[in-house]
Amino acid sequence: MKNLFFLLPLALLLAGCQTPTPPISSTADTNAYLPAPKYSRPHPRHIPVLYIVGDSTVHISTPGLVGWGDVISNYFDSVKISVVNCARPGRSSRTFISQGWWQQILAAARPGDFVIIQMGHNDSDQINNTNRSRGTIPGIGDTETNIVNGITHQPETIHTYGWYLTEYITDARAKGMTPILCTPVSRLPQPGKEPDTTRYAAWMRAVAATEYVPLIDLNRRALDRWQGKTPEELKTEYFSTKDNTHFKPAGAELNAECVVDGIRALDDCPLKGFLQQKP
Repeated sequence: MKNLFFLLPLALLLAGCQTPTPPISSTADTNAYLPAPKYSRPHPRHIPVLYIVGDSTVHISTPGLVGWGDVISNYFDSVKISVVNCARPGRSSRTFISQGWWQQILAAARPGDFVIIQMGHNDSDQINNTNRSRGTIPGIGDTETNIVNGITHQPETIHTYGWYLTEYITDARAKGMTPILCTPVSRLPQPGKEPDTTRYAAWMRAVAATEYVPLIDLNRRALDRWQGKTPEELKTEYFSTKDNTHFKPAGAELNAECVVDGIRALDDCPLKGFLQQKP
């Protein structure tokens, strides 16, 4: 797949990983298999980089909506660390790897860097079709299945959600990075209905415990902050008017605050030393 990668102009590289997605046909969505750009380190100085891996709840380009990764750099000391939001809308833990985005982060990473990984919103989608093909097998075990991908028309072995999370952890550690898992922020809670993000958050907690990885429990922290508000109030204040997944600026800021609070609470994780006292 490396022969498909293209080098972006310098201005886009310096802007980090939030690069425009190339046009796609009307028969596919933003999860279409597109060439991944090569990343370069965003800052000329020899300071650590915090890479952020995620989906559209972490970075989104839709007017009026914001991802928490789009605003969290305000909480870090930019003299001491560079924050690069590499999240891509529509990606799952599987397709962020299979489309080449993760490999490009690894190619640019150096020992001493950090990576926060929040995936799960799109892992419950279909494993194989001609439109998305992004789902993973539910759970954290070693179950796998073989398919011929409906988009690439190539054989692919599909693993569990937990398996992919472990791949991020193993790869990051091999590069000398510090991996940090971040549970997927909840969708809008509905009376009598548990969001699918709840079980993905539970699986991520289990992986973090097994792999001894720092965990930011954004799912639980955000739900705690939402306590006392009705779904209607949450919708008006924080969520998109068009769906129950994406966030208005106020929602993204709250989620970012929850992530930062989670970082401050981590034991023996040097990332919290790069936070500003006040954003």
